[in-house]
Amino acid sequence: MVIACIIDNGAYSIKIDYSNAPEARIIPNCIMKAKSEKRRPFIGDQIDECRDASGLFYILGFQKGYLVNWEAQKTVWDYVFGEQCCKLNLKESDVIVTEPYFNFASIQEGMTEIFFEEYDCQSLLRVNPGDLSAYHYTKTNPKTLCCLVVDSGYSFTHIIPYIKGKKYKSGIVRIDVGGKLLTNHLKEVISYRQLHVMDETYVINQVKEDVCYVSCNFNEDMRTSQRKDDKNHIVRDYVLPDYTTIRRGHVVQPEQAIQNDYQKLRLSNERFTIPELLFHPSDVGIKQMGITEAIVYAISQCPPESHSYLYNNIVLTGGNMKFAGIKERIYNDVRCLVPEEYDVSVYLPDDPITYSWKGGALLSERNDFLSRVVTKDEYEDEGTQACYEKFDV
Repeated sequence: MVIACIIDNGAYSIKIDYSNAPEARIIPNCIMKAKSEKRRPFIGDQIDECRDASGLFYILGFQKGYLVNWEAQKTVWDYVFGEQCCKLNLKESDVIVTEPYFNFASIQEGMTEIFFEEYDCQSLLRVNPGDLSAYHYTKTNPKTLCCLVVDSGYSFTHIIPYIKGKKYKSGIVRIDVGGKLLTNHLKEVISYRQLHVMDETYVINQVKEDVCYVSCNFNEDMRTSQRKDDKNHIVRDYVLPDYTTIRRGHVVQPEQAIQNDYQKLRLSNERFTIPELLFHPSDVGIKQMGITEAIVYAISQCPPESHSYLYNNIVLTGGNMKFAGIKERIYNDVRCLVPEEYDVSVYLPDDPITYSWKGGALLSERNDFLSRVVTKDEYEDEGTQACYEKFDV
């Protein structure tokens, strides 16, 4: 069995480790600079060492879902692969690395070049994260012929149909809504209604993760959130970190008396209106379908004989799928849009963030795994052309 190094290189975080590790390590894919320590950049998970994470400045390798800042990405990779972090020896490893759907040829060539020439890896497999998720799903459900992967990450949400293990490219749909847009919108809403937080991306991202949920009955929740009595079960107070006694903010019920004068945010309908953008991007002027309409549209572009299998095997992956209630909402909405003769089944993994990484670990156990990769010798003989012939990205 091959022990490969699997790198799910997302725009927000890198999921990484050897294929025989029980779980992937999740490391922020960015460089951050803090006002409190201006001379020192914090790379990846070094942010845990920062004394005061208010007003963080981010340097990201990815912009709008694609790798454009190679210098920042190389700095993060050097740290992650090195002795200070994961201690990976790529010179003796077969490497699986993920890249975005419909990636630009120049970015593909640059990535291949760096892994072979800078990191000197033995062999490389470049793959989309959805391919690994689909492999993971079909491996754990062997009778499945088709599945539909909904991958909602930092920059985009993609809906990708897989038929007999191959992605059906003309059925892929992209929605320009991801975690970054949700966090930015929450910053704007809170800044307008309560407190100026436009510089506090790091803190407001934590607020989003801790407080927001997807509503299964939007109108009812909106009415409840407007009540001023104790029947309003939606409203929450969020105690903001001060980085002296509180390192990370936390949620409290409004009736709980909080000692000391901690700064608080009161969140009511923001809790469910922010994730609602995944279902109605037009609320912020993005003229595109929401997730459920995109699922139905993507399946309609596939061969008719595959429709029943695709509706019955919808797989949710990516960080946005950690919102409470999202599985039920997608099921209910798709069920309403689909004819009765089709069964609808939605699968949400225990950890949708590392699901594709685990798919890579399973893929590396295949007997024919080494036939899928480009080796260092092949790269030296043929250059990047060898990758175009082998990789279906």
